[in-house]
Amino acid sequence: MRILQIGVGDPVGRPDVSRASRTVKEQEMEKAAETQYPVHELIAKRWSPRAFEPRPVPSEAVRSLLEAARWAASSFNEQPWRFIVARREDSEEFERMLGCLMEGNRSWAKDAGVLILTAAKEAFTRNDRPNRSAVHDVGLAAGNLSLQATDLGLRVHQMAGIDLEKIRETYRVPEGYQPVTGIAIGYPGSVERLPEPLRAPEIAPRERKPQSELVFSGTWDNPAPW
Repeated sequence: MRILQIGVGDPVGRPDVSRASRTVKEQEMEKAAETQYPVHELIAKRWSPRAFEPRPVPSEAVRSLLEAARWAASSFNEQPWRFIVARREDSEEFERMLGCLMEGNRSWAKDAGVLILTAAKEAFTRNDRPNRSAVHDVGLAAGNLSLQATDLGLRVHQMAGIDLEKIRETYRVPEGYQPVTGIAIGYPGSVERLPEPLRAPEIAPRERKPQSELVFSGTWDNPAPW
């Protein structure tokens, strides 16, 4: 098991995966959101493909992604997130983590450059009381990671389809920690690499429910008037 830990003083150079260095194929795979209101470019451009180019992600980029996650907000600054990382270059570890995904996810995640399993520390260190925000905070860290990846020309797909018990057994996850999600990270790849049922969603327009269905005021299900 390999868990990457980044200290405060560790140097992190910007990897050479800038917008200028992206290939035509990578640029074609961008599907910017058609938002109702203006948002930051990184938010509009972030999406979750399944088609990856089967090549490694530089160490510097991986460390930058995890550094972005490290600086996410958390309740009482508990930082309950933990990341188990397997890189494509380490084929044995990569295959071991791939085996912890549900079969449907393994079919495409095998092409990713990096696989990550996330976990949440279930109790506060300060008083050992349950931290009901722990999973939420893991999500915030993963969100930071996703936006940093978008800025570097990488793509991220997060997965709920993981084998919780197998993860606990394989990585000896201790009591008090809860496996949460899987994350695939890599470079945009050809849709033709995907199994047929997954190709149509890959090229379909991105959709979201309107704010009127999600944002309430006064009482439940009463859309905010503003």
